[in-house]
Amino acid sequence: MSITPAKKQHLWVWFLWLALFYLIWVLLLQTEGAIQQAISHWPMALAMAVGSYAAGSTPMGGGTVGFPVLVLLFEMPATLGRDFSFAVQSIGMVSASIFILARRQPLAWAMLKGALIGGLLGLPPGILFFAPLVPDLWIKIIFAVLWGSFGILHLYRINEISSNIGMTEFDERWDLKVGLTLGFCSSLLAVSVTGVGIDMVLYAALVLLCRADLKIAIPTSVVIMAAGSVYGVIIKSITHSWQPGVYENWLAAAPVVALGAPLGVFIVERVGRKPILLVVAALCVGQFIWTCFAEFGALGWLGVIISLIALGGCLLVFEKLRATGHRLIAKTEEALKHKPAHTQAPPTE
Repeated sequence: MSITPAKKQHLWVWFLWLALFYLIWVLLLQTEGAIQQAISHWPMALAMAVGSYAAGSTPMGGGTVGFPVLVLLFEMPATLGRDFSFAVQSIGMVSASIFILARRQPLAWAMLKGALIGGLLGLPPGILFFAPLVPDLWIKIIFAVLWGSFGILHLYRINEISSNIGMTEFDERWDLKVGLTLGFCSSLLAVSVTGVGIDMVLYAALVLLCRADLKIAIPTSVVIMAAGSVYGVIIKSITHSWQPGVYENWLAAAPVVALGAPLGVFIVERVGRKPILLVVAALCVGQFIWTCFAEFGALGWLGVIISLIALGGCLLVFEKLRATGHRLIAKTEEALKHKPAHTQAPPTE
């Protein structure tokens, strides 16, 4: 598993990016009615001040906050929440990623490269063919289940996850294949529908399968979601399939997330990741309960039961990853006992 070594930082690249972004944003405000639109959508800017911080300091994209704010709090269509996730993360997560890369923070490059390729292959058919088949109600439920399971996982595994140091060294070709598979499936089935998900999936594989340090897993998840968001924006723009209202909310929130997400990256190194993850985990569980309660009229008890079963299914997948990680690590350690120190044994199932 290749990890970027500590090198000289190049923060001037990030400052240049900020200057270019704010210049473009100011120019956009010069169009007729743009300033009024940005001001009238100030609640989204306020919400994303918190969301962007979480995006930089946890494996959650900014859309993970933007989606429930628009859909649950403001009662907007779930498709708007999804498209807004793509749009706002293309600024916030990209800003955080440039900050991470400029600071030369360690990343799980082999799995990241595989996930990037998988996302390139999976997102177009997901956006064009799969997402249109999913009803608005089930977009909300899929989002709630994904992040509800993420929250529960951290509430009972936080000590184990936060105690990981470094990363288990597996064969890089194997890591690439795992990343490609996870990137393809999550982009096709989750990102195309909700605007988020590949970050959580890759993060889960790193911390549960590879026992990766949070200092490696979280920045890697930020970078993959940034790439997925930009790709989603490109596909949405080419196909002219943006939902009405995305631009106005983006115009208000973009200048906030451009600084908020990198700020999360910076501050979390000083206050620690465990407390923030616990707070975020509780919010994830809360939004699942809120969604089931708010949509009970449409779901009924059968829908709620199906949602709970799906939640349990996600948790079983997480536990399968964890068990597989234990088995692979044991095999690798056993193989290393019989080999010179400089060799590695690729994991086998």
